[in-house]
Amino acid sequence: MNRGGSSPSAAANYLLCTNCRKVLRKDKRIRVSQPLTRGPSAFIPEKEVVQANTVDERTNFLVEEYSTSGRLDNITQVMSLHTQYLESFLRSQFYMLRMDGPLPLPYRHYIAIMAAARHQCSYLINMHVDEFLKTGGIAEWLNGLEYVPQRLKNLNEINKLLAHRPWLITKEHIQKLVKTGENNWSLPELVHAVVLLAHYHALASFVFGSGINPERDPEISNGFRLISVNNFCVCDLANDNNIENASLSGSNFGIVDSLSELEALMERMKRLQEEREDEEASQEEMSTRFEKEKKESLFVVSGDTFHSFPHSDFEDDMIITSDVSRYIEDPGFGYEDFARRGEEHLPTFRAQDYTWENHGFSLVNRLYSDIGHLLDEKFRMVYNLTYNTMATHEDVDTTMLRRALFNYVHCMFGIRYDDYDYGEVNQLLERSLKVYIKTVTCYPERTTKRMYDSYWRQFKHSEKVHVNLLLMEARMQAELLYALRAITRHLT
Repeated sequence: MNRGGSSPSAAANYLLCTNCRKVLRKDKRIRVSQPLTRGPSAFIPEKEVVQANTVDERTNFLVEEYSTSGRLDNITQVMSLHTQYLESFLRSQFYMLRMDGPLPLPYRHYIAIMAAARHQCSYLINMHVDEFLKTGGIAEWLNGLEYVPQRLKNLNEINKLLAHRPWLITKEHIQKLVKTGENNWSLPELVHAVVLLAHYHALASFVFGSGINPERDPEISNGFRLISVNNFCVCDLANDNNIENASLSGSNFGIVDSLSELEALMERMKRLQEEREDEEASQEEMSTRFEKEKKESLFVVSGDTFHSFPHSDFEDDMIITSDVSRYIEDPGFGYEDFARRGEEHLPTFRAQDYTWENHGFSLVNRLYSDIGHLLDEKFRMVYNLTYNTMATHEDVDTTMLRRALFNYVHCMFGIRYDDYDYGEVNQLLERSLKVYIKTVTCYPERTTKRMYDSYWRQFKHSEKVHVNLLLMEARMQAELLYALRAITRHLT
């Protein structure tokens, strides 16, 4: 069955879950009742997040100061496990949604809806449908893209490419949007839109990767029903996505195994540090290791260790509900491994040739003042954030691990750092973690609790949330680098 539609006979084999509105096969025979978990996350015990929020007055201050909804939402509660980062996140998000900028407020929220819809992220769609109406948005636009102005509709192509294959964005895409005419975009408006699109694509990764639960009793504005798609529901039992019974996800591994796994990781970090001090690999060797890692990422198939069916079957099983599909075109378009595209047509993006620090930052700041500083602070914050702990160990330098996570995401998007030894990625990131990273970054809507539970079983939930923050920011930066490089080429 194609994702975009189906024949009537094929459709008869499916039903819609009345609780979460997910499409299910009829042969699963699952009875649907109430959502399984309370609290902000379906992956993290409620008490762990609540404890963090009750002791931290700073979080409440940040919500009062920078939350557009005026409430402590589930994303903020989970992010508050890292208050330093939360401040950078909320400040930059508030700036792009509420402060002076090229785009009208309703446009900003509608662009957020379009971005979230690429990953069927109903949590973010719900939030911004409400904000769109509160900021004076025209209710009719919520019926779908055919009801919005042509210039907004023109963002479809760049939304699609940024979300799934940003390396395909060229200066021609930019020229098409900014060319003269009644529906054209000014460069400042386009940069504002690109920042919003990249932000909400990446935030969808965080929402799914952290198992963010729907908000309780969402408000209904102007009589419009908010889309009630709960990503974690009893119907997920049919797909091995058991939320309550964590023992299923780790039934083959005892505490001893996961402890030895932690010790082995610590040992590898120590050995790599010693090797780095003893001998530095040549540029040629570094390049070979990047190509090897890029090609190996082809075989890290989303969900491959958790499902018995191949990747293509998984793709065909996905159906987008009409509530979400009204905000996008070409719903079947998704991530395709960069390494598959052929070197001769798509050269690797050498990070040194177009860096965030030397190129992207100044361009974005010039066209959309101050957002560059806020984004830069956020990228630096997440990259340098450390408590010098790893599970039960203290006084640990985790720089190597953080860099491997960040650079692996960029590797999947075809971005290479000449000064980084990609052999470290293979040493530090176990296969179940690579599957999780690829899923959260490239196909976030497929993330399950089983995937979340399968890696780093001795680590704290706050450490796994830190992983998700790194993945989110690495993804956002990768999208911005490709889009801003295309804008730079348009200008030169």
